[in-house]
Amino acid sequence: MGDVAMTIPVLSALTTQYPDLKITVLTRAFFRPMFVDLTNVRVYEADVYGKHKGILGLWRLCRELKVVGIDAVADLHKVLRSSILRWFFMSVGIPVVQIDKGRADKKALTSYNNKVFKPLKTTFQRYADVFHKLGFPIDLERVIFMPKRTLPENVLQLVGTDNLKWIGIAPFAAYPGKTYPNKLMEKIILALNNTNKYKIIFFGGGEHEKKQGEQWTNACVNAINTIDILTFQDELALISNLDLMLSMDSGNGHLAALFNIPTITLWGVTHPYAGFSPFNQPLDNSLLADRENYPFIPTSIYGNKMPKGYENAMSTIEPERVISKITNLLDIK
Repeated sequence: MGDVAMTIPVLSALTTQYPDLKITVLTRAFFRPMFVDLTNVRVYEADVYGKHKGILGLWRLCRELKVVGIDAVADLHKVLRSSILRWFFMSVGIPVVQIDKGRADKKALTSYNNKVFKPLKTTFQRYADVFHKLGFPIDLERVIFMPKRTLPENVLQLVGTDNLKWIGIAPFAAYPGKTYPNKLMEKIILALNNTNKYKIIFFGGGEHEKKQGEQWTNACVNAINTIDILTFQDELALISNLDLMLSMDSGNGHLAALFNIPTITLWGVTHPYAGFSPFNQPLDNSLLADRENYPFIPTSIYGNKMPKGYENAMSTIEPERVISKITNLLDIK
């Protein structure tokens, strides 16, 4: 989800700077609500588990898109499926430019030996480079952020109306190495709740995560659990109305940044230098694990590799530091 969300600012800049350009986004139907505020952008569903499954299905997809009338393809994903599609498109005369993921630089950044620890090109810039090669250079300083969305009645009934500032918390991630420990997160949640200044709204997905969200909600008078309750479209509307988002290195941070919501991210065995920080967020909004004690960080790009002894790396981000960052940002807002 994060990779898809990161395309939105780039497409916003592209369609703003080239208003006559028409974009067809090939993606899963689930992600359609992300793109509704973009001008001249339509979503075409890739049904990779149905009619577009396998090589024959991808050939069918290529023919469908040819009928749609596309002139060129920007492959922002560069995985096996999109590479097969690239070959099909080129065979019917449609040019394709694929993203340069910078794999060599990322390998050096995450190496345990001879690590080259330096900031890499952002994923947003890598996406923009693809369009540049297609003849459409983009200025990423000229992005129009997504507007605040109207809250549907069912969301209003869930969260209520009040004078509290709304803090979204997305406390989960795909891998343990970039998930803040529950006990420390609970300290943050309880401290924020006890001020009676903030409404805390939990985001995420999955049965285990839902139960954890319910447990925290039951312990706090100012907390709401939305996990596995709202549709993705309703979640986006709610996120667009937040005053602040606290997330891991995960998709919800990127979703909040689309609406220019102040977003604090917590980083364990991953690191912002890999180029996956939320769009337009200051670097000091990224709170990092202690690299002096855990020098192999980042151990991987996506957080799926955690060396022995690194299980507690994220615990070096003190709850008090997170609370202070949140309150300072909200006092300024």
